[in-house]
Amino acid sequence: MTEQELLDIARDYCFRARVQKRQFIGPVLASGKGSIVVDVNGKEYIDFVAGQMCAALGHNHPRIVESIHRSCETMIHSNMTHFNVEEIKLAKRLGEVLPSPLKKSLFLLTGSDANEAAIVIAKKYTNGFEVASPHVSFHGMSDAARSITFGVWHAGYGPLLPGSYAIMAPYCYRCPVDHTFPECHYACLKAGFEILDAESVGALAAVITEPLFSAGGVIDPPSGWLKELKKMCQDRGMLLIVDEAQTGLAKLGSMFAFEQEGIVPDIVSISKHFGGELTISAVATSPEIEEVVAGREFVLGHSHAADPMACAAAIVSLDIIEDEGLVDKAKEMGKRIRDSLLEMAKRYEIIGDVRGRGVLQGIELVKDRDSKVPANEAGPEVERRCLEDGLLITVRGAQGRTNVLRLVVPFTTTQEQMDRAFDILESAIKSLSPTVVS
Repeated sequence: MTEQELLDIARDYCFRARVQKRQFIGPVLASGKGSIVVDVNGKEYIDFVAGQMCAALGHNHPRIVESIHRSCETMIHSNMTHFNVEEIKLAKRLGEVLPSPLKKSLFLLTGSDANEAAIVIAKKYTNGFEVASPHVSFHGMSDAARSITFGVWHAGYGPLLPGSYAIMAPYCYRCPVDHTFPECHYACLKAGFEILDAESVGALAAVITEPLFSAGGVIDPPSGWLKELKKMCQDRGMLLIVDEAQTGLAKLGSMFAFEQEGIVPDIVSISKHFGGELTISAVATSPEIEEVVAGREFVLGHSHAADPMACAAAIVSLDIIEDEGLVDKAKEMGKRIRDSLLEMAKRYEIIGDVRGRGVLQGIELVKDRDSKVPANEAGPEVERRCLEDGLLITVRGAQGRTNVLRLVVPFTTTQEQMDRAFDILESAIKSLSPTVVS
């Protein structure tokens, strides 16, 4: 079928619910390998979105494909009432990868699932129901996850879950309390908790946060923020949930991003490339929390939770990360990405800020650097021009802004592909910002 024939069918039968895309337009993707995806017309694109961040190991990694073939010959699906071999193997493998005491895991399907499970676990453990999250956060699009997602896709979906509160995020480029780090001493966090304490009815259960706010605009908290957040949670008897869906499994230069801050959360959620492109997520916690919650008749699962095919692929994905040294590779690639973006920033006034870590980095576009007025029209236009020239990127930003270009570079990306991608990106930016910074 031609692209137009496929789009005509989509117009008749596909529900429009995609992020940012509301029209029935191409490209229609047909295949992928490594860091390249190909549409039905045979046009190739360098995928700096890494699928939906789920192909960070590269599209169709041969070891994942081999794992799927093995599952097809043994067991694809298993009744979740009973344990299966691959589920048990994965639980042990993940427990060995995570820092102590995070050794008890529950396997689900998506990041939203894992975050909902983490919230329910925290509520069961604390007997509270109030959950807070920073105001640029993204934790999923199911009802409970959306209730504590404040950065994007929040408005218009109420009423949301009772006891869902926002606290101020550490958005240093646009500080919500107009301070400067480190002189601020985490003023945004302290002010956020002062408001939270006032709003609470005495049933605080947890704070859920990303260690780097990806969908909200690739916002990287200052050093020490996560450690201070954990202390403030402990002072109130709250659990700290760290959502590592978009930041974990080597992407930021450590197996889990929270490790860079020298803390261990009470609960962690994992998804995205955990299954090497297959859908699987995990929520992990300590034996002490699991014991209490399980004793309170905690039940949670789905028909396809802990399916053996997905669990087997997740084991292989963890093996790939270790065998291919992807933690160190993320650091090396991150330096190359950052150097290229900073060089670009020297040339174009529209680039207000460059931030991120490892293979997840972003560019904030502004109308001018003094006022920092968001260049919301420029973000989608840069994305469109990159798409035309064969590069996939995404536009992100919190509270309606569309001025942050987010790059998620697959680990399989070659230097030649990276050079080509940055040529395309710079050409798109230059077309909107011809003025070179003096």
